[in-house]
Order: sequence, then structure tokens, then C-alpha cells
Amino acid sequence: MATRLATDPCYATGLAAQVAGFLLAFYARETLPVYLVQAAACAAVGVAAVIGAIALGWRVTRAEVAVLAVLTVALALLAGAAQPSRVAAVPQATGWVLTALLAACLALVPAAWRARGAVPLAGLAGTAFAVLAVASRPLPSLEWPALPTHPLSWLTLASAALGQVLLAAALQRGSTTSAGAAMDAVTMVVASAAGIALVGDQIADGRIPWFVVGLVLIVAGVLTMARVGTVVAECPRRIDAALSDHPIPQGHIR
Repeated sequence: MATRLATDPCYATGLAAQVAGFLLAFYARETLPVYLVQAAACAAVGVAAVIGAIALGWRVTRAEVAVLAVLTVALALLAGAAQPSRVAAVPQATGWVLTALLAACLALVPAAWRARGAVPLAGLAGTAFAVLAVASRPLPSLEWPALPTHPLSWLTLASAALGQVLLAAALQRGSTTSAGAAMDAVTMVVASAAGIALVGDQIADGRIPWFVVGLVLIVAGVLTMARVGTVVAECPRRIDAALSDHPIPQGHIR
């Protein structure tokens, strides 16, 4: 199973793009709050729809266009609410809280594996990626020689590895859209709350309503896109075909 995914050109390309996105998001968090960076990452589902329509001939429905408009408004609201700041250091307790959250995520994997569908595993993947987002917030402000020995660096790598494994497992059990939407929604909510509570992400004065409305819209937009999105690319079909002889039920790629 893992070998087939690793050798599939579409999955390999997607993984490479995800690594590139991680690096860009890593440096963006040097001055931007976690909630804004994660909102941009969640809105990537809209970018994917546009690229798919242009390059792969996907049919973009009116409902999808409406969702893209909602995501655009949400990003504008969150960008307006964001208060740029640098986080050079966090209390030691922050690292322990994030470690406990990742440990709880790992402990719930057996239960999520026994559950039906992709959502439980995707939700845990989202939690792991939320830990990654918050743990990596102070790292870009550090000198490069300090990164290998910093505890948050190792926590970032551990959460990235766990999140990627859980996402791959979720993709075996359900459609790309449902797994991705569940993961993004959980990541957005958990990372936003943890970023404000644990690493001091700030909201501009008088812009809390902008933040709340933007957060609600971005989560609603991602979840709605999973329901109305039309994905007709050939690569996801090849992944499903490669995994079709496994006993895990396969989702329908819409």
C-alpha cells in the first residue's frame, strides 16, 4: 500500500508540492499569525479548483464559484484582522501543551482506525498539522545553528510525520475532498485557537468581529467545497485503482 502510493506520480507530485507549501508557510509564520497562514493554506482548495479548470478541464459549477467567493471574502477579513508580530520565544509550558496534544492525537489513532470512513483519521491529521503550525511559529526567528537542538524543531518534525501518515491513511478510506476538508477544518480551528492562546498571536484592535466572521467563513467554505466540488482529474482515479484490492472501502472521487 505505502509503496504503491509512493510510486504513484500524482501522489509523489502532491507530496512534493506539500513540502514546498510547508516551507513557504514556515517562513510566513515568522511575522504573520498562525490563523492567517492556515486560512491561506485552507483556501488552497479554491486555488486547486481554478488550476484544475484551466489546466485539466475540470467543470467548475456555480456553487463552486460561490464558495470561491466566500473563501476570498474570508481571507480578506482575516488579513484585515491580522496583527503582524514576531515570536522569538515561548514559555516551556507551551511546548509541553503541544506535546500533550500530539500524544493525545497518537493515542486516538487506534479508535479512529476502527471507525468507518475517512473523517476520524483526517481529523487527527488536522490536529497533528495544527500542532505543527503552532510549534513552528517561533522557529523562523531563530538562528539556523539553533534549530537542530531546539525542542520545537523536533516537535514540528514529529507532528509533520504523524499528520502525513494519518492523511495518507484517510485517503484510503474516503474521497480526497472529504478527507481534505475534514483535515483543513480541524487544522484551522485548532491552530487558530492554539496560536492565540499559546504563542501570543494578535488580532488588530477593533477587528475581533472580522476574525470571528473570517474564521467561520473559511471553515464553512472548505466544508462546503467538499460537498459541491467536482473533481474529475485522472490522477486520483489512478490512486484509487492502485488501492482497489485492499479491504478498506474506497470513497468516490467526485
